[in-house]
Amino acid sequence: MTGLDFTRLTVCPAQVWGGVRLVPLVREEPVPGLRLHREVYDRFGEVLVSPGIGYVSYIPHGLVADWSGEQSASYGTQLDTARPTGMAVVRHHRMVKRRPSKKGQQGGAVTRCRFLPLHLAMEGYLALHFGGPAIAWNQWSQEALRQGLSPRSEAAYLGLDVPGLADALRVFEIHPGQCGLLVYVADALAAAFVVPHPDDYRALHPTLLQDMYGELIHQYGHFGAPVPDFEARLGDGRHIGTLADLRAAARAQELAWRESHDSVMARELLGTSYSFERVYRMASFDMYRFLPPFRLDSGGQHIGELITDHKGRTAYLKTFRLAPAQIRRGHLLNSLADNDWHLRRTAEQLGTTPEEIVRRIRAAGFGALLK
Repeated sequence: MTGLDFTRLTVCPAQVWGGVRLVPLVREEPVPGLRLHREVYDRFGEVLVSPGIGYVSYIPHGLVADWSGEQSASYGTQLDTARPTGMAVVRHHRMVKRRPSKKGQQGGAVTRCRFLPLHLAMEGYLALHFGGPAIAWNQWSQEALRQGLSPRSEAAYLGLDVPGLADALRVFEIHPGQCGLLVYVADALAAAFVVPHPDDYRALHPTLLQDMYGELIHQYGHFGAPVPDFEARLGDGRHIGTLADLRAAARAQELAWRESHDSVMARELLGTSYSFERVYRMASFDMYRFLPPFRLDSGGQHIGELITDHKGRTAYLKTFRLAPAQIRRGHLLNSLADNDWHLRRTAEQLGTTPEEIVRRIRAAGFGALLK
């Protein structure tokens, strides 16, 4: 698998609010055998990355994938109009944690797992060549050889901090059968979100405000101008004499919008080849995280996490658009790793000098790796 498969996901007309354009994705039929629920935490918790290594983070919520096939309310559902009470945050032993089929049922078949949205994707990016130089060349420091890129960090912004996004999501009209959304800010693709069932989407729609967004999207939200709405044009109307003609003309405009959207606006997401890493298997579904090729000559590039069915079709998707500086860091790390962290060979591959590679390493924030 090298790309994203949006089979059975249909693009509907966009809705615009200021500089934010929201493009709904609709399924004719829900994905059978998989549901996605939300667990509210709304407090700080510790995530254990590996034995002896962890980090403390604010965790607004987690997602629970359920492939038991049982029809039930979302785990943690509360019948109250007040603000929901967050569930207790216990020590998270891993990014994806298995759950038995029912709460308190130990030893039963595992049909659920809990994961933190976008953490799989971000962890995959932060772990890119995390071990550092594989050969002790003279240019690298002892710290780089012992600890690699640790500590490694990246900045992101909360959806609430992206101007216009909260209002756009609040006034957004959810379509019947809607199972996903593509978020554009100043017509730059900010994020993609897909779930298996329309009821899951309706419940998780507000969580888009608590997702992470890249620096570029934050800047576009502040400085981008309002985007125009794409209006359907039916010509001069001379060939429309009946309701059937009007319906056919409207459907033709819908088809034209879908083709132009997929081939132009969403091309950077759907037309890119990714490297996928499978992180979990749940019956006939697979969970992956993926990284882009980190090309410097292309447009926007996205990291993300994905659940596919047995045919590779998208059941769940959440993406994060990388800023240009983050793409350059990924490109630099890939180039160094491809050349066993040898500066001269890396410079020859990139058509530059070792001094320029040293400058790029320092500019990327990896200066501590050098002597």
